[in-house]
Amino acid sequence: MTVTIFLVSLCGAMCIGMPVAFALLVCGVSLMVHLGQFNTHILAQNLISGADNFPLMAIPFFMLAGEIMNKGGISQQIVNVANALVGHIEGGLGYVAIIAALILAAISGSAAADTAALAAVVIPMMRKANYNVGRSAGLIAGAGCIAPILPPAMPLVLFGVVAQLSITKLFFTGIFPGLFMALSLVITWKIVARKDFANSPKSTFDSGLLLRSLRKAIWALTLPIIIIGGMKTGIFTPTEAAVVAAVVALLVSVFIYHGMKFTDLPKILLQAAKTSSSIMLIVAASMVSAWLITIADIPSQVTSMMQPFMDNKMMLMIVLMLLAYAVGTALDLAPTVLILTPVIMPLVKEAGIDPYYFGIMFMMNNAIGLITPPVGTVLNVVSSIARVNLDTVIKGMFPFLIAETLVMFLLVLFPQLVMIPARWFY
Repeated sequence: MTVTIFLVSLCGAMCIGMPVAFALLVCGVSLMVHLGQFNTHILAQNLISGADNFPLMAIPFFMLAGEIMNKGGISQQIVNVANALVGHIEGGLGYVAIIAALILAAISGSAAADTAALAAVVIPMMRKANYNVGRSAGLIAGAGCIAPILPPAMPLVLFGVVAQLSITKLFFTGIFPGLFMALSLVITWKIVARKDFANSPKSTFDSGLLLRSLRKAIWALTLPIIIIGGMKTGIFTPTEAAVVAAVVALLVSVFIYHGMKFTDLPKILLQAAKTSSSIMLIVAASMVSAWLITIADIPSQVTSMMQPFMDNKMMLMIVLMLLAYAVGTALDLAPTVLILTPVIMPLVKEAGIDPYYFGIMFMMNNAIGLITPPVGTVLNVVSSIARVNLDTVIKGMFPFLIAETLVMFLLVLFPQLVMIPARWFY
């Protein structure tokens, strides 16, 4: 009965159009009433404690870094280097988009911000080169899904806080899965975009252009090294890394690339604050539900439902991935993480599955959900910036969605591909 009330109150509130944060509060109040523990003081206390968490400070600063990076010309410099490196290859602009997405993901960790920056710079180049715009937009949407996996991924901060895991270890566990996703996009682009290659203008490799691009972009390319290297060596925590990323991005944008002025900062701060505050409100509300999920002992009830799979870790992982995949088609990434993590993590630990391995697989699943209709946040970002009909973007995205889904289930079948490389870094 408790599980039914949890699901009906949460889904019912969202179905009538209630924002996710308030739907979580309705769900929490419903559970309180059902358990006979309704208390406004407990509600307020959990709301405040949900947002009062030091690692969560990384979110607004990484959002700020992403906004500065887009405004200040850092994204353009990264694309220029990628274009000089592989732009001459047949179908090179697709590879440019993938390489640029990897570098951008290692700076801001935001799928929406990285996709917006990439689409704004690369889509016009692809149009000019006679590439199929729908397929190109689909590729960029798929590449944007790498950001929630590679460090410093903001969604991993959310997951780490809710699951009470080391965020730094989660960051380094995500490196190889993120690279596998990028490799799947490279292979798929090579297969599905052959017709585009025939129509695109041919060019030759120019070592001088590459050197000039590298020289201009050296500060932009140094940012991922500073962020990841600083965390690896223990110089700063993930939260401090977010602050460093924002400050360095600001200095580089203003004094080196001259892409923005200090007078632009208030508008950028306001935009980052708007985005961050919506996420933080969802986090705070989710802590109310998480507390009541524990009090109501919902995890043990879910464990009982999953009992037939508890003796087979791989089968349990497949079932959990299918569940998260289904939920990801209807919910955005942050709500999915905040709703499912308190329910699933006790089950994962009881089954003896490595929580860091599950965390990365769960986040990869949610990242793919960003390009899964009907919600598909990243799809809407690409469609808006590229000025392409959403249906066209969805059609062009499907081969890349299939490729990334296959990679996810491949890593479910071969978990050592995730955990063995992870131990090299952490």
